[in-house]
Amino acid sequence: MDKQVKVALDAMGGDNAPVETVKGAVEAVNLEPRLKVFLCGKEPEIRAELAKYQYNSDAIEIVHCSEVIETAEPPVKAVRNKKDSSMVKAMNLVKEGTCDALVTAGSSGAFLVGGQIIVGRIRGIDRPCLGTVVPTVSGVAFLLDCGANVDAKPLNLVQFAQMGSIYSENFLGVKSPRVGILNIGAEEEKGNALVKETFPLLKELTNINFIGSCEARDVCLDGADVIVAEAFAGNVCLKTMEGVSSALIKKIKGAMMSSLKTKIGALFIKSALKKTLKSFDTESYGGAPLLGCKGLLVKTHGSSSSRAFKNSLLQCIKFTDLEINEKIRQQLTETEE
Repeated sequence: MDKQVKVALDAMGGDNAPVETVKGAVEAVNLEPRLKVFLCGKEPEIRAELAKYQYNSDAIEIVHCSEVIETAEPPVKAVRNKKDSSMVKAMNLVKEGTCDALVTAGSSGAFLVGGQIIVGRIRGIDRPCLGTVVPTVSGVAFLLDCGANVDAKPLNLVQFAQMGSIYSENFLGVKSPRVGILNIGAEEEKGNALVKETFPLLKELTNINFIGSCEARDVCLDGADVIVAEAFAGNVCLKTMEGVSSALIKKIKGAMMSSLKTKIGALFIKSALKKTLKSFDTESYGGAPLLGCKGLLVKTHGSSSSRAFKNSLLQCIKFTDLEINEKIRQQLTETEE
């Protein structure tokens, strides 16, 4: 496909903005000629960063914004009152159709509120959900919801399962992805009230490959291709995996440097180990999409580097080309009818 894809990037969002956001935008447009990035933020600061790089000036446009939503601000109040903030202006570009997608590392709360208030939900979707790729022993799995709905209903989890299956099959290329519900045991009768109510509803669905429960320990062991949960359990599962993987990497590096013998051994396994550890690098996968909104909204970590922004911007092209939102709209509308 040769359609130009336009992405609004919240240039002031995140711990390292606008240095890393602008650098990531330049790296992305230099790699992908179909991409056009709208940098939303304080123009003088953005121009100062852009002056450091060589790029096609037609591929980047600055949208001046005088305000920034800070992480600690009440999300609803911030979205409603800061109309000239970089995140709100970026979301309005998606709402009005100027841009196909948005990428931000800014306030998660404002991102979730703005997604529903400004961009809006796809008809038939009760609540959008945040999904993320997690590494497994043979590739990746898709975990959702990992941050949007801590108090979900069975209907929400059913829709999350359908949207996650669509994303896994089309975006991640998994044929007939196995969908599991995050649970404390493999038996159907286990779990809290939400899981027990949702389980039989998922079994009845004919448009997903539901395999039953998936325990947290099995998420990284290929227990399922799509893991469904409400956001509290999903986020705890995700953050635990991130913490354990970081601790293990530090331990492994420390062990390899502990003596002359281990240092020599490390030289022999360096390339293989580097390749293995790369699969745990979350920045290489891009950001987390908020599925169920009318436009594509992507959230990256607040501490994201230019590499994470670059990959998130490139992720938007594939998502748009594959018409993920249209597939979600079609399947869930048919289910509703």
